[in-house]
Amino acid sequence: MPDIKLFRIGQSGVSELSGTTDTIEKSVQTLFEKNLEPLLGVRFLASEFNTTHGGRIDTLGLDENGCPVILEYKRSVNENVINQGLFYLDWLMDHRKDFQWLVLEKLGKKEAEAVDWSAPRLICIAGDFNKYDDHAVKQMQRNIELIRYRRFGDELLMLDLVAVTAVKAAPVDTKPSGTAEPGGASGRYKTIGTVIEDLDPGMRDRYEALRAYLLALGDDVQETTLRFYIAFKRIKNFACVEFRPTTGRINVFVKVDPASITLEPGFTRDVSNVGHFGTGDLEITLSKAEDLEKALPLIKRSYEDS
Repeated sequence: MPDIKLFRIGQSGVSELSGTTDTIEKSVQTLFEKNLEPLLGVRFLASEFNTTHGGRIDTLGLDENGCPVILEYKRSVNENVINQGLFYLDWLMDHRKDFQWLVLEKLGKKEAEAVDWSAPRLICIAGDFNKYDDHAVKQMQRNIELIRYRRFGDELLMLDLVAVTAVKAAPVDTKPSGTAEPGGASGRYKTIGTVIEDLDPGMRDRYEALRAYLLALGDDVQETTLRFYIAFKRIKNFACVEFRPTTGRINVFVKVDPASITLEPGFTRDVSNVGHFGTGDLEITLSKAEDLEKALPLIKRSYEDS
């Protein structure tokens, strides 16, 4: 994998900061578990979680889309942490109730009922990965991310998303009956796959133009189709897309502070205190083709800050 170099620029010139990785895996695990949400957008649930077959999952979490996340930390270059993580991921899919009980205990009933099993993730974290790890991940039809870290002194931590696969899951009914959606209308919303089928040609063209722009922002952009929206992310979400076929609107939620811009009625809206699917406090409404051009700077800003 290519190395990343960090330099300090001072009056006396430029000096390179030496990047290091911890040889003791537990210290890395502790660092991440204490800071999972700001680092990866994942809420911490458990450490060293015991499975029924005697294994132990390093870290369990719930991401910002409500999907289960397994984190495994690679102790050595030769350790096959990817296969180990996949084994635990399969176990988790077969023991969903165990996970939901854990979410219930840690985060409450609302979060437990809203767990989305359409896109469970495995995140492998290591000081480095080899070319075989990168190749193996690309052959696997699972949601896997390889994240390399480096420490620069006591205050700087670098994360590098070196490989990722994102699988488009088949639509499944993973929400228990009676669970309330945003706005309190239980069972009222169609899944995203059904909604897309109902789009007229004009909306499809607008969405394909939006999608092309989102994916072209960088090689690290991942597209994840969830139950009620489509999320675009790097390590964390930067744009979530919903459709309103009856009104011809495409809604894009981005992580831009609404107070930092001048809101335009009918185009941008502060939804920081409004229930909605996806993440982001700023809603952008694309009602016509020219709206996308106006939206691009806001979307790019969210991407760069994610």
